[in-house]
Amino acid sequence: MKRNDIRNIAIIAHVDHGKTTLVDGMLKQSGIFRENQKVDERIMDSNELERERGITILAKNTAVRYNNTKINIVDTPGHADFGGEVERVLKMVDGVLLLVDASEGPMPQTRFVLGKALSLNLKPIVVINKIDRPDARPYEVIDEVLNLFIELGASEEQLEFPIVYTSAREAVAKYDLKDESNNLKPLFDTIIESIPAPEGEIDAPLQFLVTNLDYDDYVGRLAIGRIIRGKITGGQQVSIVKKDGSVQKGKAGIVYQYEALKRVESNEALMGDIIAVSGISDIEIGETIADVDFPESVSFVEIEEPTISMNFSTNNSPFAGKEGQYVTSRHLRERLYKELETNVSLKVEETDTPDTFKVSGRGELHLSILIETMRREGYEFQVSKPEVIYKIINGKKYEPVETLIIDVPEEYMGIIMEKLGPRKAELVNMVPNDRGSVRLEFNIPSRGLMGYRADFLTDTKGNGIMNHLFLEYQPYKGDIKERNRGSLVASETGTTTTYGLNNAQERGELFISPGVEVYEGMVVGENSREEDIDVNVCKKKHLTNLRSATADEAIRLTTPRILSLEEALDFLAEDELMEVTPQSIRIRKKILSQKDRYKNTGRIIKSGQK
Repeated sequence: MKRNDIRNIAIIAHVDHGKTTLVDGMLKQSGIFRENQKVDERIMDSNELERERGITILAKNTAVRYNNTKINIVDTPGHADFGGEVERVLKMVDGVLLLVDASEGPMPQTRFVLGKALSLNLKPIVVINKIDRPDARPYEVIDEVLNLFIELGASEEQLEFPIVYTSAREAVAKYDLKDESNNLKPLFDTIIESIPAPEGEIDAPLQFLVTNLDYDDYVGRLAIGRIIRGKITGGQQVSIVKKDGSVQKGKAGIVYQYEALKRVESNEALMGDIIAVSGISDIEIGETIADVDFPESVSFVEIEEPTISMNFSTNNSPFAGKEGQYVTSRHLRERLYKELETNVSLKVEETDTPDTFKVSGRGELHLSILIETMRREGYEFQVSKPEVIYKIINGKKYEPVETLIIDVPEEYMGIIMEKLGPRKAELVNMVPNDRGSVRLEFNIPSRGLMGYRADFLTDTKGNGIMNHLFLEYQPYKGDIKERNRGSLVASETGTTTTYGLNNAQERGELFISPGVEVYEGMVVGENSREEDIDVNVCKKKHLTNLRSATADEAIRLTTPRILSLEEALDFLAEDELMEVTPQSIRIRKKILSQKDRYKNTGRIIKSGQK
């Protein structure tokens, strides 16, 4: 049976190509808001971190009504590190809107998400967005998109994709750039005509695939997914087919349908509906809620493996427990394992040390978002330098390699090549454009990218755009020099003084200002040379009754570089840890004592010689 009253679509695109803004326009034009109602921008980015960073991190469901058809929409993340969110939600839909920027064209994440959609045989609609940009080049972009489809092995049917031109910010859509339009009607009509209606058996035994989880303070855990077959009613007895094939009995609680931004209680839901169900407390993503007498599972997508790991451990610095609410290994363990329930591309492993856990993810951003979320919840902990996950294949060492795409004015090409060479990057493509910029495409080991973003921003004076995406595992490329500058390390515990910092700033760049509490072994800046150097930033000026012409001259400190969480992760060396609390991010040496550190490296404190 076909359900012509419903369409299920996902919006997929590279980061910042306008997915969430387009969903805003679709919601507003479906009439769910009052005419005088004040509505925020990027309504779907409900998470505090999403609003701050302007990116989508979690896949979310919504639904709009157009004429007599309900369109279920899944808004997906655009960053490759959150690809696990995209991979699983594509199992809920029958088609995708592939959004491409009319100026930038297909980007690394466009390739990733489109490849996943085509492999699941989903029907694509290509949406060329931001047609109002002064540097828009829509017709060239369409050619690039077509080439990408061919590269990814699209079928003849998939290559016959419809094209809609939009300006998500203005909420207008057109079949042709010359058309006049003041709404998104052409987009809605294309969805109804081109996206297949859900097909399946309504009278057959229930199959409901769980692709997402949510939590409600009143009804507990909610299983979100699509009904593949049959129907479900509130209070129905069901079977839960676990990922290992075992079967449990359970009872469905309340059934919710999606209507705009709300979940609405429903008596029953049928094949093709995207719904949420309460009442099953131990349900997990990838499991199937099935008929009580016919417990048949639905195959789930294979989530790609993590490529980067770091150790999370309890905070043992001299300032431990002063700022955080949750500080013990039990708190840390519970929170990390709770994250596994919804974050399917994350992996957590126990280590030999009871208060340390190895956490693996899809990239630095994937793990840094977890760290930032936990610190905002009141957790206090330490993390080690991110490390790539190697594989041994046929006795040889393999490492993750990424595609790196850089858009930059031509004048900065030389410095980029110079910096990426020692990081084992291989140039595979170079495309100049008529605006004085060039697009450089490299294959680079994941470890070669670590710590490069700060250099990139400095070298291009903020004029470059850098995107990267996991490509594949390739044979080990050889050693890469991690960092060419050492750290300035506090030599004693106390409060920083202007006088002490003035002496220290002659050695390098400071990360802290006067009046900050520091401890021995804490990193307070970056040395201008390769080795670490201990500095006394708490040193006070000795007062005497002798005066000189220059004695009272004001000390001028340069503005310190305050590191963000990502910058601190990039800066970390092998022998350093990042201390994370709700109020502070500090970098410290693993061995705090200057004496013990010197002993460990074979240096002599007095002479400073090896």
